[in-house]
Amino acid sequence: MTLTAIEGVTVGHWTHAQGVTGCTVVVFPEPNVAAVEIRGAAPGTREVALLDPGMRVEAIQAILLTGGSAFGLAAADGVMRELAVDGRGHPTPLGPVPIVPGAVIFDMSAGDSESRPGPEEGAIAFRASTGAPVENGAVGAGAGATVAKWRGFENMRPGGLGSASVDLGGVTVAALVVVNALGDVFTLEGESLTGGVHAPDFDPAAMMGGNTTLVVVATDAALDRPSTRRLAVRAQDALAACLRPAHTRYDGDAAFAVSCGARPGDLDRISEAAFVVTARAIEAAIRARDSG
Repeated sequence: MTLTAIEGVTVGHWTHAQGVTGCTVVVFPEPNVAAVEIRGAAPGTREVALLDPGMRVEAIQAILLTGGSAFGLAAADGVMRELAVDGRGHPTPLGPVPIVPGAVIFDMSAGDSESRPGPEEGAIAFRASTGAPVENGAVGAGAGATVAKWRGFENMRPGGLGSASVDLGGVTVAALVVVNALGDVFTLEGESLTGGVHAPDFDPAAMMGGNTTLVVVATDAALDRPSTRRLAVRAQDALAACLRPAHTRYDGDAAFAVSCGARPGDLDRISEAAFVVTARAIEAAIRARDSG
């Protein structure tokens, strides 16, 4: 099962096979509460300040994950436009204003650097969103993702997009990850999926490639913003466990978390489930590329 195991959550992609880039839109039911945790030192983001503790707006309508580096953030304009057509957004006296946080990966060296997701591509991904199981591999924002660059570009391997979920017996927790890591990838049990060593010792000059891993973790449990942020923290912990190295000065690693349900649940169990499903989603992304 994948992120769409959460009732009401839909996922859509736009993929440019020749340009080797794309974008992914995750659409959420309302009401919801969203939060974010950024640990990479080179993020490219949009609307993330709204997700900090104490901010007035807590609900979002969608999240954009995109290739194209900072250029790709323009795809959120198309998502906003389509949401406005549907009458969705934060209510204001002049009509609803859609809230679409976004984050980018640097994938411009993977294909045609001029093939960047823009407003039309974001709109296409939004309109393609569905509750069907999420496709893993070279799709959407994961199309141009790569990993294992810390050992030199001759060791670089395809990354990708992966998703996983878990049922805690009445509460579902799920994650979608775009794996575009500087580091090598490991399973939660420590198996190397990309041939790297457990304790990296690298030449910093090798770190200048395009990086950043992005996470969306969600649950149908009812959580407030501080509790929802704990899920994002544990998702980032999964990145640290499965990507070595992670959270470097050359990564923009960002994790979004969304509570979009009314079910009661234990925060500690849900937080640990967020850790596990993020790790499983990372593994799913790499295994899908290997099998494809």
